[in-house]
Amino acid sequence: MIAVGVVLTSQKIAVILLVAGVLLGCVSAESWEAVHILNDIEAGSRPSKLKSITPSPARKRNAVYLPDGLSLADLYEPNQPVGGALVLVPGFTPDGKDDVHIVNLAYSLARARFRVLVPDLSGARGLRVRLEDADTIANAVTYLAQTDPVAQQQGVVVIAISYAVGLAVLASLQEGMQERFGVLVSIGGYYDAKAMVTFTTTGRFREPGLAEWRFVRPHPAVKWMFLASNIDLLDDPRDRAALTAIVERRLLDPKAPIDDLAEGLGPEGKSLLDLMTNANPERVTSLLALVPDKIRDRIETLSLQNYDLSHLAGRLILIHGRKDNMIPYTESLRLNSTIPDSELFIIDGFTHVDPATIGITGRLQLVDALMAVLKRRKQEMVTR
Repeated sequence: MIAVGVVLTSQKIAVILLVAGVLLGCVSAESWEAVHILNDIEAGSRPSKLKSITPSPARKRNAVYLPDGLSLADLYEPNQPVGGALVLVPGFTPDGKDDVHIVNLAYSLARARFRVLVPDLSGARGLRVRLEDADTIANAVTYLAQTDPVAQQQGVVVIAISYAVGLAVLASLQEGMQERFGVLVSIGGYYDAKAMVTFTTTGRFREPGLAEWRFVRPHPAVKWMFLASNIDLLDDPRDRAALTAIVERRLLDPKAPIDDLAEGLGPEGKSLLDLMTNANPERVTSLLALVPDKIRDRIETLSLQNYDLSHLAGRLILIHGRKDNMIPYTESLRLNSTIPDSELFIIDGFTHVDPATIGITGRLQLVDALMAVLKRRKQEMVTR
């Protein structure tokens, strides 16, 4: 937990948050509920106040075949009156929907009266961006929109994590989807794919409207996951094999030698590796110009700045850690400035998706963010 002279328990943190709320004049039932949910998320499978006062949700594994007939999804039933229908989209994790953090988060959201559907994204399991996963997300939203009474009235809440935010936005742009989406909650998402390449490879990013570069040391795995996402677009099978081996080595050890693998690369493979190993932000544009057209096209397809996102006005909640070392918080700043009436929460001390590292200020900010999500539930509860 957090050390401030003594180690604080979740209960003590809840009291501190309540006292802070009293001083600010903002204590409400929703504030207390948000505190309990945050503590429950942090507790994971361990006991919590929320677990003691709510029924145990039922996790139905692989219960839903999405419309493409290939993708499976887990359904979490709250076992209490339903306040909202929610699709939870994991970021990169080898365990996909079965990742313990995703499972615990889904349970916490179900305790908060959301009926939760968690689709299995093959790209997430493979630690790579796969455009086809946008279809899986759209199928999951469609399933809830067609089968859940609350979703039929107010749309589906979609919570997307990290790189899955871009895929969720692409899903929302598909035909008929704008009416099915209720609100999109972006946790550590991005806006400009080129800016992401720059940060991933060099650690440099810019505040909106400023020319000077800022630096944060990026997570060492990020660039290799980006490389893995694009290997399939290379024509030469020898390049694909060599770069796959490089990814495997560097994900195990960021300093592992790769010269023996790199020396046999052809022009396409070399251009992609040169982009990944570049440390100068001013060279990113010229290096991107040298990679195969198919890779540049995919980057452009994933870049949200290339789309009209007006349909998300008033339906976007952005949550981002100020210390995020996988996607800089400035990406959410840009997305927020583009979409009217979006809600932005920059969390002090928050890295990427782990709330356990933040202090009291960050917790208060996260409580505010959770309250914004809870407001999207139906007030008149529906019993299934």
